[in-house]
Amino acid sequence: MRHKPLDLQWEWLNRRLVGHYVYFGITGNGKSLKRLHHKVERLWHKWLGRRSRKSYIPWARFTLLLKRFPLAIPRIYHRYV
Repeated sequence: MRHKPLDLQWEWLNRRLVGHYVYFGITGNGKSLKRLHHKVERLWHKWLGRRSRKSYIPWARFTLLLKRFPLAIPRIYHRYV
């Protein structure tokens, strides 16, 4: 997936993230879901920077990219009291 266009990478990542959030999004898992979201952001930045030898994306540019292609926000789907 590293060399696929950004919109395809974004769709693929979001599909997996939302599936993970729906499955594991229960009361008490909010902190873990936020941690996963942060890790996915960092890994996507890392792998976009490895698309070529010269390519490196500064964080400022990556945050602009995240505004255009935002990752799914973690949320709790199943509330248990």
